Amino acid sequence: MTFFKTTLYYGALVSLLLTSFVSSANPPKEIFWEDLIPKNHVQIDTQAQANHEGSDQNWIQPDLDAPVVKELNGQSVSLPGFVVPLEGDSEVITEFLLVPYFGACIHVPPPPPNQIVHVTIKGGVPIDSLYDAIVVTGVISTQAWSGEIAQVGYKMKAVGVAPFEL
Repeated sequence: MTFFKTTLYYGALVSLLLTSFVSSANPPKEIFWEDLIPKNHVQIDTQAQANHEGSDQNWIQPDLDAPVVKELNGQSVSLPGFVVPLEGDSEVITEFLLVPYFGACIHVPPPPPNQIVHVTIKGGVPIDSLYDAIVVTGVISTQAWSGEIAQVGYKMKAVGVAPFEL
């Protein structure tokens, strides 16, 4: 095993152990992307409209005023999704956007802010492939965040990241 793969392996193992420890102390609530949309809000389906043609209209983030679910603020949760890296190095990332489908914010326009979570994880975590879905566990907040890529409706301080399994 190469040094890089060994480091990734042990990093993933530590992340899984942290997730197990956190879940045994106070089990996180398992949530999904539809749980981030308030019950009476009609959400725009951006995934179906996205294309890879690159027109200017296609790259505009829709529904910038999309509301968040205030009741989630401060809760320990687990949420599956895909990574859009923001900070890190060739081995680990320390800051990323978690999005509901592959390519959001990179190949297609960002979804509405209530469908993006800005994640930070102390010490970083290895991500083997941006094509693979992961599950992030941590404390979510309804604090907005804005960067060059997108406006975001939620933030999370992650304590663990694991591969998504059906």
